[in-house]
Order: sequence, then structure tokens, then C-alpha cells
Amino acid sequence: MKTLNKKASRLLPLTLALLFLVSGCGANSTAESGAGGAAQSGGETAAPSASADGSASSANADYPNRPIEYVVPFSAGGGVDLVARTVAEGLSKEWGQPIEIVNKPGAGGATGAQYALKQAANDGYTVLADNVASTTMLQAGSASAPVLLSDHEFAARVVTDAPVFVVAADAPWKDFREFSEWAKANPEKLTWTSVGPAGFSTFAVAEWLKAIGADFSKTRMVATKGASESLPLVAGGNAVLAVHTVNETSTLVKAGKLKVLAILSPERSPYYPDVPTTAEQGVKDLSVSWWTGMSFPKGTPQEIVKKWADGVAKLAQDPDFVAKLKKLQVDPNVLTGQEFTDFVNKEAEYYTGLATETGIRK
Repeated sequence: MKTLNKKASRLLPLTLALLFLVSGCGANSTAESGAGGAAQSGGETAAPSASADGSASSANADYPNRPIEYVVPFSAGGGVDLVARTVAEGLSKEWGQPIEIVNKPGAGGATGAQYALKQAANDGYTVLADNVASTTMLQAGSASAPVLLSDHEFAARVVTDAPVFVVAADAPWKDFREFSEWAKANPEKLTWTSVGPAGFSTFAVAEWLKAIGADFSKTRMVATKGASESLPLVAGGNAVLAVHTVNETSTLVKAGKLKVLAILSPERSPYYPDVPTTAEQGVKDLSVSWWTGMSFPKGTPQEIVKKWADGVAKLAQDPDFVAKLKKLQVDPNVLTGQEFTDFVNKEAEYYTGLATETGIRK
């Protein structure tokens, strides 16, 4: 009995050691087979996949989980503002979080763009209501633009709209052809409104004057914060011409305060069916157009950018959303992803050439 006890006491440490090794190997094997098994079984228990910027997608799985600031770089009541509010209403309802419109007008859209793209965090909770004036025209109009295309993560274009040339209702010109002849002969008398030296209206006026052979440098810009300010100036005789969209001009046109001379579009607008296009009135090859959408600061997680792009594409198929846009006299014309980025880059190239040739670019 004593002999057995002595043998057992000598074997006990060895037995415990073997048990420890076996249990350790079993744990490692379980972990290894678990990882491999997840990969082989279609990823049911796989780790969260990484996003384009290297962060785990699961980190933004509950986005949005708090209010979003939607920055409009123009005054309230203009086209960008009204479309942004319509989008915000639709996506807020879809996602169950408030999307708050914040107007930050100034410097042709640059003030709001700087705030949204350079001062705000790139966490998806600050969005810029982008527009042709605050992107391609802003970069084209200055060799030292405060915001560049490279500062944007482009999400989606929502709508496009055609520019229209409007003058006061009692202006003496009966049509655009006659008005163009007057502007060519009297460029120093032509005053026109714009949000800035590189604003949307500036490019539209410069392209038109180039086409008719008038001296753009002799005309004078009247700076405003947007259509809601500039159109009453024209209606009241404080400026000769405004170039804004169908959407922005309709209220004062219907009220008999403004007269539409032409629409800059390949075909007549269904909202102004009796107004001839610029080409119909002898001024051809004009191509400036208006659009609005949204972008984010560089580095915003791609899954958030895509969520907005997909959200807009889904809204464009919603009859209620489309009906609300039609009340604004615009229609959805959605571009997302690389298509939207390619569109912006091509447009910027054209506007840079136009700005250089006409003296807009400084």
C-alpha cells in the first residue's frame, strides 16, 4: 500500500502537466477551426468586414443614431434650399432621425462649403447640399479656390434644372434675340445679379456674351446672396438681368413681376412651354446648367456616403417624393457613385476653360 502511494505521488505532477497540455491544445484547435469554419461556411460568424478607409463596417451599422446637420451654402428659399428640404424630409422619415437644414450663405457658396467640408468632422453627421456653384464653378473661377473638388466625397446628384434669362416685366425687349442685340451694343449698361464672381449666373452670362460677341468685362455684376434676393432686385429695376432656374423664377413670373426671355435648354421646359430656347432665338451652343446634390468631407466612411446615395436613388422612385419635386417645378435626375464624380470632373474642365477665356478666373 505504501509502495502504491509513493508511485501515485510521483506520477501526480506528470499527470497534471499532461492534462494542462492537452486542454491548451484543445482550446487552440477550437479557435483555429472556428475561424476557418466561419470562412468556409459563408461567413456566418466571420469578423466584421473592413470599409474602404480600414475601419470596421459594424462601427457605422447604426448610422444615423443622432441628428444630422444638412448645410445649404445659399439663402433660404432658393432652389438648393428647397430641394435639400425635400430630401431631408424624405430621408429623415426613412431613417428615423432628424435632418436639420442650416443655411450658411456667402462668397458664392464657399462659406457654407468650407464649413461643411473643412471645419466639420468627417463622421457623416454634417452634409453639404452641393450645387454647381459651390463645386465646379467655385474651383474653375479661382486659381486659389478655398474649396476644391478633392475636398469632397461626392454622394449623389438629385436634380438638374435649366437656367432662364429674366428681366423686369415692363422691360422694353420683346424677346431674347432683341435683348442680345442690345447687350452687344451696350455692354456697359448691362447689370446682372449673381452670388459672386464665380457664381452660377456669372458663368451663364459669360457664356452667353461670348456666344454673341459682347464684351463681358464691360458689364457689371450686382452681388446677392441668392435668387430670393436677386430676383426682386431685377423686378424692381435695380438690375437689368437675372439668370436663375425655372424653379427659382416661377413665383415672380406668375405674379407678373418678371418676364422670361429664354430658357437655356436643348428643348422647351414643360413649366414654361411658351418660352423659346436660347438656340431657337439664334444663340446656339450654350451649355451651362444647374444641379444640386450632396457631398461629405474627405475621409467620411464610404458606407455612409453610399447610404446617402442609395437613399436618394430610392427616394427618386417614390411617387410622393417626385410629386413634391414637381411642385418645385424640378424633376429627379439622379447620379451616384463614380458616375457622379466623373460628371463633376468633366464639368469642371469645361468651366475652367470658359473662366480662363472670359476673365472670370483670377
